Amino acid sequence: MTDTTNVVQFRQPDDVDDPLTEVLRAGARRLLAQAVELEAEAFLAARDDLRLPDGRSRLVRHGHGPERQVQTGIGPVPVSRVKIRDRGGAEEGERVRFSSAILPRWARRTKSLDALLPVLYLRGVSTGDFQEALTALLGKDAPNLSPAVVGRLTAEWQVEYEHWQARDLSARRYVYVWADGVYLQARMEDHAECMLVLIGATPEGRKELVGFQVGVRESAQSWRELLVEVKRRGLAIAPEIAVGDGALGFWKALDEVWPSTRHQRCWVHKIANVLNKVPKSVQPAIKADLREIYSAPERAAAEKAIAVFVEKYSAKYTKAVECLTKDRERLLTFFDFPAEHWDHLRTSNPIESVFATVRHRTVRTKGALSPKTARLMVFKLVIAASRKWRRLKGENQLPKVVAGVTFRDGNEVTDGQSTRAA
Repeated sequence: MTDTTNVVQFRQPDDVDDPLTEVLRAGARRLLAQAVELEAEAFLAARDDLRLPDGRSRLVRHGHGPERQVQTGIGPVPVSRVKIRDRGGAEEGERVRFSSAILPRWARRTKSLDALLPVLYLRGVSTGDFQEALTALLGKDAPNLSPAVVGRLTAEWQVEYEHWQARDLSARRYVYVWADGVYLQARMEDHAECMLVLIGATPEGRKELVGFQVGVRESAQSWRELLVEVKRRGLAIAPEIAVGDGALGFWKALDEVWPSTRHQRCWVHKIANVLNKVPKSVQPAIKADLREIYSAPERAAAEKAIAVFVEKYSAKYTKAVECLTKDRERLLTFFDFPAEHWDHLRTSNPIESVFATVRHRTVRTKGALSPKTARLMVFKLVIAASRKWRRLKGENQLPKVVAGVTFRDGNEVTDGQSTRAA
């Protein structure tokens, strides 16, 4: 006799029937397994010459480790690491060990997921609420993210930050640098802390975070401490040019630490400062006239556009004209560098664009964040963003700048042109 039942199992509130996600997870599992297997095969092939006295291979596969769940952006993915045995380690004195770069021994989360945690914190999610927030993002199978685990993770970030701050820079060279002091109001104490940021461009055209610390934006002493520390760790060769806002205490410190570095005022900041000194009714016209200056094809045309600006506005808007002309030379320094780099050198946008995302993520938050924790969280966000920074345009011109080649109006000056100019 067959038992029958009319009991119907209902879907649980936290169950999500998402075939697409399941397909993605299955595909990710297969691809990850293939990648780990290929990595192990390449490791063995590179050491095929290691043999035992009887001629057999010294290194052999030794099965797999226990399966574990790795948290990813599409939820948990089950994986097993490949094990390799060294059969002659004891005799040779030192055992050869295989450590997967794709799947480290103790990995439980992808790096992209680790980068998500400071974002949540800066958005106002407390460590006690991380599990609920990540469950909403990754599904109900999002383990290993309790407050205690998150606390240990932030401690690891602190160690990472201290290691980064102490790194050796003696082998580094930065052709250009951008400096700015960025205020982040959200989740910080009543006084807005300022993040002093220094980004550099290498001779290969890559942008890197050079310096990062809490300080006072207008204080030369704060910037001096940052620059001296960077120099102490080995950055001996001064950058060719530095770009930043004229209000920074950075410039005085720069002249003391790297007196040979040329100054370039940020046009984005300058335009904003000039527009603040005129009525809104004339701002569109003034902004168009300022564009004629910084977009001029050569220095002479820019100088002419400045003269026109002074003639048009000096009678009614004296303060706006003074704001522009006081930095006249330092607004036009970029003309002495390759034209391909002008877009990069006219503004401190490399910093502004990075922190625009951070500011957006910290607009509406709750609670207070200590300066130490704020620095740590923002540091993690910047490091994550830096992996996607684009190279400078015209990177082939950078070796010429390093070699001291002269540029005039964006073009390389040849010996014949130098003679005629003389």
